[in-house]
Amino acid sequence: MKYTLRRFAKQSGFSALLLVLLLSFGFTQHARAQAVDTSGVVFSSAPATDAQAKDTAVKKKVDKPTEIVAAGETAAKNHEKPKTLWQIFIEGLVGGFAALIMPCIYPMLPLTVSFFTKKAGSQAKGIMQSLIYGISIIVIYVTLGIIITLIFGSDGLNSLATNGIFNIFFFLLLVVFAASFLGAFEIQLPTSLANKLDQNSDKGGLAGIFFMAATLAVVSFSCTGPIIGSLLVDAATKGEKLGPAFGMLGFSTALAIPFTLFALFPSALKSLPKSGGWLNSVKIVLGFLELAFALKFLSNVDLAYHWNWFDREVFLSLWIAIGLLMGLYLIGKIRFSHDSPLEHLSVVRTFFAIIVFSFVVYMIPGLWGAPLKSISGFLPPPATQDFYLSNNAGSGSGSANAEPVVSIKEKKYESLFLRGKHAGLNEWYDYDQALQVSKELKKPILIDFTGWFCANCRRMEQEVWSDKEVSKRLQNDFVLLELYVDEKTALPANEQYTSKFSGKKVVSIGNKNSDYEASKFNVNSQPYYVIVNARGDVLVPPQGANYSVDNYIKFLDSGKAAFEKNNGAN
Repeated sequence: MKYTLRRFAKQSGFSALLLVLLLSFGFTQHARAQAVDTSGVVFSSAPATDAQAKDTAVKKKVDKPTEIVAAGETAAKNHEKPKTLWQIFIEGLVGGFAALIMPCIYPMLPLTVSFFTKKAGSQAKGIMQSLIYGISIIVIYVTLGIIITLIFGSDGLNSLATNGIFNIFFFLLLVVFAASFLGAFEIQLPTSLANKLDQNSDKGGLAGIFFMAATLAVVSFSCTGPIIGSLLVDAATKGEKLGPAFGMLGFSTALAIPFTLFALFPSALKSLPKSGGWLNSVKIVLGFLELAFALKFLSNVDLAYHWNWFDREVFLSLWIAIGLLMGLYLIGKIRFSHDSPLEHLSVVRTFFAIIVFSFVVYMIPGLWGAPLKSISGFLPPPATQDFYLSNNAGSGSGSANAEPVVSIKEKKYESLFLRGKHAGLNEWYDYDQALQVSKELKKPILIDFTGWFCANCRRMEQEVWSDKEVSKRLQNDFVLLELYVDEKTALPANEQYTSKFSGKKVVSIGNKNSDYEASKFNVNSQPYYVIVNARGDVLVPPQGANYSVDNYIKFLDSGKAAFEKNNGAN
């Protein structure tokens, strides 16, 4: 038993992290968005909710443009609806079941259950010991969740998870993990702690069982550590204060349930698939997926820091190449160093190969401008694409309506946001200029609080703004003001100031835009849409991400009607 534990402790098991990324970027994309921290500013993408602003915020006015920005970013409360403890528990449960099929945990199921049933002498005693073993696992992980919350708190975890530099680090880390999965090297844990706990497990009684559970937690950390870390960050930043503890409760429950159930029904162990080459295949596939998802973090940094080289077609080309290699591996055309010979394709392997190749085919038209709405939240903005087959896509150059004549000849900050432009739309990026344009054109202003790191913003733009009726209204009925809350470009020295709201120094364009959103609307989530008149008066309740086209059309129409009813700014 001890030898087996130590042996599997040496397996490179960071594949659990990939499954968490799949959950966070795919399954929970509807309720969750990415965030970014710049210079102490914490932002996050808004969930799909309507009319988030308070009535008191809606009634506020902006009398002087110079007094607009007067808020501290971190002092503002995040008004996106937090995940419930039940949601966090379910996510932890899914993550725990995912961790069970990792190479350093799955083979331990029959060994551990057999150990208890044989050592106990009777089935009843074996069941009791397995139950205590499962409870010990739960206690260990829940305690970890509580400790993490007490040490760091949600603000500390959020700052780490949303920092721009951390995105670079996370990209490099995932590349290292992917290389490990693919067989380049093995990542091993220190064995001293595992050996000490294993020695204490020989004591017998309840203490011995508890230390056995602790030994499993330590030697399997290479599998469970990444998924635990991601779950703790997500729970702390998107949920309640007890989120990390409930996340660990779900995670540990998923780990504990099989040990107890198989102790109750030991004959069911025979139905489990035997350990073998398929476990290494799981690692290889997850290695490909980890490498693909690592590119998302690199893309975030490229956009935020204006490197301007990781364009949409570059991103898609890399994903297509990775998908092709994964598909070829699944059908046995590629083998890695630790793979067993593949004599025939199983049904499950064939189905997975079909899914992978189908996804690759789906992505190929994106190289020529296809919107690829199902993965739009992952991709760089369409304006980063260099080539489109159609003339009505991309950054809008050539497809946009003629810009209305106004007294302002040069748009402030426009050169910074060329990679974020939208087809056919006439965007502005400075609040004061937008007010002036609104007065001259007698149109309401649609303020779009957005960000380079905001996945839900990209999804709204691809799924809602791309609709013909929505696009027509944005083109003809509104002055579109886009305020990027994570833009790092420094403000001129004479425009920098200390926030009256939080006392923090506002030094960048992103700081300024975030200040405005936080102080004016008591919200720091993105996307966030506000319709105002030329005086800055809010006309209708603002709203966040809602992927219903009909809802957004009603929102725009209500704002236009309110503007016309009040004769605009007059």
